[in-house]
Amino acid sequence: MEGYKEKILKVCNKSSENTLMETLEIEYTDVGADFLVAKMPVNSKVHQPDGVLHGGAMVALAESVGSMASYIFLDAQKFAIRGIEISANHVKSVRDGDVFAKATLLHKGRTTQVWDIKITNSNDELVSICKLTTIALQKQK
Repeated sequence: MEGYKEKILKVCNKSSENTLMETLEIEYTDVGADFLVAKMPVNSKVHQPDGVLHGGAMVALAESVGSMASYIFLDAQKFAIRGIEISANHVKSVRDGDVFAKATLLHKGRTTQVWDIKITNSNDELVSICKLTTIALQKQK
């Protein structure tokens, strides 16, 4: 995996061009045998009116990192990946800095995958806990 790490991250970040991930400035930063990490800056673009990180932006980060993890751990030539369910518990507010989402594989089935996604702040404090279920749909020939 180590030899492919930079190549995988480059592909992940390139695929974000002209998407919501680019709008939110999400950057994929680390990958391992069963996880993917992304970071997102916390600034006025992702704030609620009172100046804290919007929960919807955290959910978008979580779904982005989990879906991309499914994409890289499955055969992307054969399957299209879609998120089919996500839940989130936001446990801490963030006003600035970066947040980091780490998607770790809990279940890799033939068609569905379940991801545990923990979002932390720059001090490695837990901000949100998410669970994402993705489905791998056979691409039409």
